[in-house]
Amino acid sequence: MKGLKYTLIFVLLLQSKFYFSQELNCNIEINFSQIQGSVNKQIFDEMKKSIYEFVNNNKWATETYLQNEKIDCSFLIVLKESPAQDNYLGTIQVICERPVYKSGYRTQILNVEDENFVFKYQQFSQLEFNINTFQSNLTSVLAYYVYVILATDNDSFAPLGGTAYWQKAQQIVNNANSQANPDAGWKSSTTGQRNRYWLVENTLQPVFKGIRDCMYDYCRNGLDKMYEGPDEARASILKSLDLLKPVYTSRPASFNMQVFFNAKRDELINIFKGATPEEKTKVMETLSTVDPAGTTKYQKITGS
Repeated sequence: MKGLKYTLIFVLLLQSKFYFSQELNCNIEINFSQIQGSVNKQIFDEMKKSIYEFVNNNKWATETYLQNEKIDCSFLIVLKESPAQDNYLGTIQVICERPVYKSGYRTQILNVEDENFVFKYQQFSQLEFNINTFQSNLTSVLAYYVYVILATDNDSFAPLGGTAYWQKAQQIVNNANSQANPDAGWKSSTTGQRNRYWLVENTLQPVFKGIRDCMYDYCRNGLDKMYEGPDEARASILKSLDLLKPVYTSRPASFNMQVFFNAKRDELINIFKGATPEEKTKVMETLSTVDPAGTTKYQKITGS
């Protein structure tokens, strides 16, 4: 009986690890080469470890993710200055990929660079986060992008499927702005609109719904059906891009549209290089309208 008991405990532990694994498989990279003066590399090794554990080991989602359902993503942190001890200024680039059905291909669904990453980090300190209050800029920024990743991933699998996670990201923004002097990136009044506030604020507005609808159609009715028929799937992707036209008409050159094409521009070129002449003409017309900044790169589709 004792042996059976331990066997059952072992099985339960295996099941627990399999069924209750956390949601993200996030790679963390920290580049501190721009920091002036003598550098204690151990501090940045500890920083990387702390951020890795914070992002990957916390429970973020309401759903249960299986081990093979973990979301592949990465945080690239570039530290540019350390104006005072334990204080850092830099950038953070967040990239997220999604598997394509019945293939080994992974499609990028998020690629955003945040140029306002300011935080404090003390070596060996524990990173703590509470969705209901602001505790530190470091954990708030990290948690914000975790929820943006979850939101974008869910939007790609179900129509507007990530709304609850977009709302959590917005709650983090609101908590940060409840501080007397919130750090850069959280304010609506910040010069320009390429920041955390506007990314989530825009996303939850009806006028930007077309981007989320496009992400779903592009992935589920396009890429996920490539195994059934590449021509039909490519036609679906082309049709999905039409959903971006009203967004561009209402909000030309918006940050959200830039983020979408940061993730999709190169992929679109590869997809439509093998399209029919009629499709190439149509996709070039559409892309030059909704993503004029990428017009030169899109010339690769036609070989010009």
